[in-house]
Amino acid sequence: MTRKLAVLLLLSGLAACESKKKPEATPDSLNPGKLQILGTVDERYQSFNVEMLEVTGGKFWKPYGAELESLLSQPNKKISDGGDTPTGMNPGLYEYRSPMDLKNRRLLRLAKALSPSYMRVSGTWANSTYFQKPGEKLTNPPKGFISILTRDQWKNVIDFSKAANARIVTSLATSMGTRDEDGVWTTAQAKRLFDFTKAQGGHIAALEFMNEPNLPIMGGAPLGYNAQDYGKDFKIFADFIKKTSHDTIILGPGSVGESNHENGGFVYSSDSKLIKTESLLKEMPGSFIQAFSFHYYGALSKRCASAGNQISLENSLSEDWLGRIDQTISFYAALRDKYVPRVPLWNTETADAACGGNPWGGSFLDTFRYLDQLGRQATQGVKVSIHNTLAASNYSLLDEKDFSPKPIFWGGLLWRRFMGSAVLDSEQIIKPGLHVYAHCLYKTQGGVAMLVINNDKEKSTELNIALDGRRYTLTADSLPGNHIKLNGKVLKLARNDRLPKIGEITVNAGVINFEPTTITFLTYPEAKNPSCLQQE
Repeated sequence: MTRKLAVLLLLSGLAACESKKKPEATPDSLNPGKLQILGTVDERYQSFNVEMLEVTGGKFWKPYGAELESLLSQPNKKISDGGDTPTGMNPGLYEYRSPMDLKNRRLLRLAKALSPSYMRVSGTWANSTYFQKPGEKLTNPPKGFISILTRDQWKNVIDFSKAANARIVTSLATSMGTRDEDGVWTTAQAKRLFDFTKAQGGHIAALEFMNEPNLPIMGGAPLGYNAQDYGKDFKIFADFIKKTSHDTIILGPGSVGESNHENGGFVYSSDSKLIKTESLLKEMPGSFIQAFSFHYYGALSKRCASAGNQISLENSLSEDWLGRIDQTISFYAALRDKYVPRVPLWNTETADAACGGNPWGGSFLDTFRYLDQLGRQATQGVKVSIHNTLAASNYSLLDEKDFSPKPIFWGGLLWRRFMGSAVLDSEQIIKPGLHVYAHCLYKTQGGVAMLVINNDKEKSTELNIALDGRRYTLTADSLPGNHIKLNGKVLKLARNDRLPKIGEITVNAGVINFEPTTITFLTYPEAKNPSCLQQE
């Protein structure tokens, strides 16, 4: 070895050592007290859906298991042309469930824990549900309907709504049984529902005319139903609501399945023809719409695998998957701006995947999507987000058998406890492993709450925060599992279904580390943020 080469190698080695010793750059300091306001969300922003079919009883999504797996493996699948399952779908995907016990103490207690909220009672089956006359007793639904809503069942909805502080949002029956000989929608069923609700001291806070009108045949509309037909019906509907319940918010159109994302749009089956939302808007009397509603599912579950657009377990924390909601909001917001500018956006039905949810729906893994979606929507002008469902199928907040909390319920509970209606600019661009959202701290003058999501499976991430605060970190031993920990302690109901104490860890100002696959809420009650001094 020459002397010159030896010197070069020595210098190279010293430089390498210096490089290893050099500390990583400290992240820029973030001061919660100086974050600027972006906008506000409804005080009932985080809400839930109870399928109309859960209230009446009927065939809903069949649970995953050997029977369903065998069905999905069959190449030729029977397609329904109506009856007690949606048109165009395989009847084998469904199984009967009894009406939900809306008087159940645990169900009511946990729903109330998320209040104030909206309780949306709707879904595909609502389009074809017959509301009973006084004293009427029917064994089978009348022609043109697929199910019966009794007066006692709707009274249970009203009572639950009052007790849980969850205002009712619904949609109306629009199937063949509601129409005259020319196929035009009539108000008889709607009037009966509103009259009864008022008589029971209830109130319908907001209303869509038809559940997912861009898939009308699937929802029981007449064969060949088109945008022009919808426009005529919507005019009749809007006039009726203005005269009958002027303080009920008219939502519309409530479409599903369209997006700017290449994988974000879908049609449930080849027999369920999609009408473009823009075609509906061109025919609607836009002046009646008080909030622009849409539905969002980033994928279809395994139950509807034949239609494509699946999301794998391995990719369920990816930036592409979590970011699909952005393209859907962009798509519908552009239509809103064009046809009904300045009205608020409502996402009136959403979950991880349509067709009952993925097998890991509701798990800790799905909690990342659930909370990240709440954060993203709030920064983009969505005022209300209604999760599907409260307690039915895989995507539910609560177990459908015993109403025990799933991980996404616990995530939603922390959101309710900390994230107020005022939305702040977190000053952080979303990037892999670091999604940061900030709101005024719920019911705390001047306080700030932050949600920090590390969706990276391997790398930790850091934030440098200029104030002392309190930390609440959610973790789990298994990502797709149904157990969740708060600051290392498993979250579960206490005796008599009481909610456990939500304990915090004090964190000092400075650099905070966030481990891989963790969800953390940070609260700063003493932030004295000017935007939060006049909030709720």
